[in-house]
Amino acid sequence: MKKVQLSEADKDYLKSYESKGNHCARAIRRACMLLMVDEAGKNQKQIAHDCSCSEGSVTNLVKRYTQCEGAVKEVLEEKPRSGQPTIITAALEAHITALACCSEGPHGRNSWTLELIADKMVNDGLAVHLSYETVRKVLKKASSSPGFNNTGVLVR
Repeated sequence: MKKVQLSEADKDYLKSYESKGNHCARAIRRACMLLMVDEAGKNQKQIAHDCSCSEGSVTNLVKRYTQCEGAVKEVLEEKPRSGQPTIITAALEAHITALACCSEGPHGRNSWTLELIADKMVNDGLAVHLSYETVRKVLKKASSSPGFNNTGVLVR
């Protein structure tokens, strides 16, 4: 196993990082593993057992430490994960909520349906694609629903 050489400042930082509870559990576990790897006499299997993780996690952490050239703060942070970006922005949420709650229904209708709201947002160019289920989630988050009299506004 590659040896990790931590400076005294890094050790102090990791100990305080580990003792304070304002970080995510995975980052705290990484700090614990780094401190254990720095100690002499422990192998990967023992460190993995003590930290309740796999040996591969310890190996990957040591690799990341060497790649980051000893920058402890970079080692503790998570790398950005790939995935589809969200299509709902705050502005789009506002448009959906305003359309559902504050405007009259389209021509020939009393109120907006989820499908009509989704189609209107796409036709207006506010979204490339929008399903009625996404509209439903936005309205549920805003605690309103199309056609419901109580839109959350207090009228006196």
